[in-house]
Amino acid sequence: MLVLLPPSETKHPGGDGAPLDLAALGAPELTPLREQLVEAVVALSADVPAARAALGLSPKQDDEIARNATLRTSATMPAIERYTGVLYDALDVRSLTRAQRHRADRRLAVGSALFGVLRAGDAVPAYRLSAGSSLPGLPTLRSLWKPVLTDVLAGTDDLVVDLRSGAYAELAPVPGAVTVQVLSERPDGSRAVVSHFNKAHKGRVARLLATTTGEPDSVVRLRAVLRRAGLHVEHAGGTELTLVVPAGPIPQR
Repeated sequence: MLVLLPPSETKHPGGDGAPLDLAALGAPELTPLREQLVEAVVALSADVPAARAALGLSPKQDDEIARNATLRTSATMPAIERYTGVLYDALDVRSLTRAQRHRADRRLAVGSALFGVLRAGDAVPAYRLSAGSSLPGLPTLRSLWKPVLTDVLAGTDDLVVDLRSGAYAELAPVPGAVTVQVLSERPDGSRAVVSHFNKAHKGRVARLLATTTGEPDSVVRLRAVLRRAGLHVEHAGGTELTLVVPAGPIPQR
């Protein structure tokens, strides 16, 4: 099973790993494009006003541009620990046991505008580049990534669970991947798409899938794994699962 996560705009700073080695990242087929994009991002950081415009940043976020300038020399950490935010708080990989972390490292991957896709253990520096960013002199990130990244993701023999947000899923759709929609159910039985807590619920799903001892190989077996964990999951056919949660804040683990 391969669980694709969205990245986050914010990243944990620092790290104790060696500088970025693109050749050491998973999916080496992506190395040429990764190299091109890293070069473009580093070059862009030399022109701060242009970098603000391209990356959608304000002057108060110039530290993000400074981090991009040192992409090749700054310290790294595992990708699954680099990203921050609601989803990653719910995933909470640092609380996993050694056996759980081993499974998580095999199963989890993160979509990335800069690197395409990263395995959980891939060592990366902090950076700033979003799926909707436009790098001067280059085509859109979608047009760059889609031809090469789609083949890489489609080539896996594992069941793919795609939890990426829309912009990142569009960089390289995965035919046949299982997706998860989150709906909240009110006491009167009416339902609505979850917005505010969507990432937190998907983080819970990711944690369950990362740590389960089962190896689901179909959407039906995947639903069974989630149901055994106490989640209300529905399947109306196809490859989409619906996670139904009570209206209101996400419960604590």
